[in-house]
Amino acid sequence: MSVDSAAFDVASPGPASINTAAEQSRRPRPSDDFLDYRDLLTPMEQRRLNAATTIFDREIRPVIGTHWDAATFPFELLPTLAGLDLIGIPASGGSHLLRGFLHLELSRVDMSISTFLGVHSELVTAAIDRLGSDEQRERLLPGLRDLSRIGAFALTEPDHGSDISRSMTTTATRRGDTWSLSGAKRWIGNGTMADHIILWARDTADGEIKAFIVDRGTPGLRTEKIENKISLRIVQNADILLDDVRVDESARLPRASSFRDASALLTDSRVWVAWQTVGLQFAAYDHALAYALERRQFGKPIASFQLVQEKLVRILENTTASLGTMVRIAQLQQKGTLRSEHAAMAKASGSARMRESVAMARGVLGGNGISTDFGMARVFADAEAVYSYEGSYEINTLLVGRAITGISAFE
Repeated sequence: MSVDSAAFDVASPGPASINTAAEQSRRPRPSDDFLDYRDLLTPMEQRRLNAATTIFDREIRPVIGTHWDAATFPFELLPTLAGLDLIGIPASGGSHLLRGFLHLELSRVDMSISTFLGVHSELVTAAIDRLGSDEQRERLLPGLRDLSRIGAFALTEPDHGSDISRSMTTTATRRGDTWSLSGAKRWIGNGTMADHIILWARDTADGEIKAFIVDRGTPGLRTEKIENKISLRIVQNADILLDDVRVDESARLPRASSFRDASALLTDSRVWVAWQTVGLQFAAYDHALAYALERRQFGKPIASFQLVQEKLVRILENTTASLGTMVRIAQLQQKGTLRSEHAAMAKASGSARMRESVAMARGVLGGNGISTDFGMARVFADAEAVYSYEGSYEINTLLVGRAITGISAFE
């Protein structure tokens, strides 16, 4: 009875210390890494992770709530992010496990900033590094790595997401040394502010999917911000319209000759997003635990109630299990033995546990859990986007199903 009364006590405000300012500056509790997975990092990597986490909390956390409410991007944070050298790990040094923990800690502070950086680094920068020419790498990678130039990755279309490999309608037609691109893309992260867009289109000559670098301001290119989102509000998602956009042959990524090349990038991208699901669970745990210890009902903290403790433990169990999966995924990446079904399972299982964890955590906050004055509301809303992007839960599950049965359920 006491727990139910606390959970539905909407009218009564929380303690004075639980407000937007306090939420933005609150440091995560040290008990979160329950099985000490961070010990698997080298001492140098641990120091690098701790330094980055401190900056995430000091520089990013205080401004995120305001930008999330206003659906604006904090451009003032770009120098801070650039100074942390987060682009291109492990190619620029550090293990896959370090890269994962950095994604975890950034998404723990804010999912939108993690998504911005992930798109820019794990998709755009990686695409140019792996699939581009020497000239493209030399010309574009320095600016992308120091965040003086921003990238977007345009694959999904208004009517095609899960079936994009076979149903892509954006076309590329070659005329001499020039390509004409026509079509539309949707839900393109960073799309409204990108200097360079990696644009995927179907070659009308051979039917294969190829990739092109389209610069901002190219005639025929139009980007429109997607408004009225309830999730990842800081991410500047765009509709992209292409009306006979002309680019030179030198703008084509020469090593991108079919959808298989995009798929290889998406495998690594699913791993990054799976790390995000762990970060969101830690964020939910942080908010729920801090609130439960501070919120008093019936003369004592609600953390003293058995059912609240049960929720906190289940959230921690989910989070720890998800983290264990991701540690193993990072080890497979390090060995070079990661398969696409591994990444799909990590993303699917992490998404399912995340959805359960954030729902329980929001419940611990009662009515305050739906107010953006409390960070839990942002975590709860952002989780819905993560559940669907980089392959929905259902599609990733079917990718694993195909791997274990040898039968495709979606062909």
